[in-house]
Amino acid sequence: MELFPGTPYDYTAVAPEGALVFTAGACPLDPEGQIVGGDHKEQARQALVNLRAALAEAGSSFDHVLKTTVYVVAHDRAELVRVWDVVEDAFAPSRPPSTLLGVSLLGYPDQLVEIEAIAMVPRTGDR
Repeated sequence: MELFPGTPYDYTAVAPEGALVFTAGACPLDPEGQIVGGDHKEQARQALVNLRAALAEAGSSFDHVLKTTVYVVAHDRAELVRVWDVVEDAFAPSRPPSTLLGVSLLGYPDQLVEIEAIAMVPRTGDR
């Protein structure tokens, strides 16, 4: 069986030798712990800023992400697509496999987006 080739992401990623990083969901929080933004796109951007920082702290980066899961409080598909467009742009040209989910609520009041990732920590010479 062949997989549909027209998806805007890759289906799989294989980790080479090295350590893996599993992030908790990156939330759209500012340094004071407050939710940033009142819309999906703005919250997605902040969640990605926070995810990038968490990966950097672990010795990784967006270039080494193997998979993401994106949670979106959504009432219709258009809200999912708005968030996906922000995520896709942030990772370009990489296209890690990703699961995009519409959910009814997330952990913080007024939170609309949360993004988790699995990444590798490249060997020192590969960074």
